[in-house]
Amino acid sequence: MSIKDKYKVNHIKKEQCKEWFMYKHYAKRMTSVSYSFGLFKSKELVGVCSFGRPVAHILVKKAFSGHYQDNFLELNRLVINENLDKNVLSFFVSQSLKLLKKPKVIVSYSDTSQNHHGYIYQATNWLYTGLSAKFKDYMVKGYEHLHGASVLDMVGRSDKNGHLDKVKLLKQKFGEKNVYMVDRARKHRYFYLLGNKKQKKEMKERLVYSIKPYPKGNNERYDASYKPSTQTQLFD
Repeated sequence: MSIKDKYKVNHIKKEQCKEWFMYKHYAKRMTSVSYSFGLFKSKELVGVCSFGRPVAHILVKKAFSGHYQDNFLELNRLVINENLDKNVLSFFVSQSLKLLKKPKVIVSYSDTSQNHHGYIYQATNWLYTGLSAKFKDYMVKGYEHLHGASVLDMVGRSDKNGHLDKVKLLKQKFGEKNVYMVDRARKHRYFYLLGNKKQKKEMKERLVYSIKPYPKGNNERYDASYKPSTQTQLFD
């Protein structure tokens, strides 16, 4: 029996992702979710992935010279149960992408701090554009579980007010001693261009980053043995 016969991919509610993200994904936290999809085997949910608005607002503006900002998503969570069929993860990603409305620009990252290289993106023909830039993030004591951009957004969004002095506001809100800087782990950055042939050609021409050879190395597996509560879904 083929993977297509054994597995189905469908939209799921954001709430169905929470347990997977909080306890099974290595980040152990929720994220922005605009679209969420489930991988089902025999109608049982065995994997989830989500797409949301990228937290890196500068990337959205810069990557395609200001184009596609309203059609920009990040594949920000991807997790499945262990001991599923070979190649099921690439099937899950491919089918989820097909369920998104076109055109879309998708970005995703592989965390070097977890010794990830992005083999799933390589298997599904994403464009590799190298490592994210060296960067320091502002952190607030007690909020280390948040991404640096999310920390800054606690005092306002730059896309809504570009004149905010966020660092000053953070120090006023939480106290200067509780605001500090840390080195951000660099990540492998991948893009997927979703559209018709003409749209994808145009997107690729506007991409400001050079396309590079895929990185290689030995991936380290994190503990994904947590078993979420069983959820099922009927299909037509």
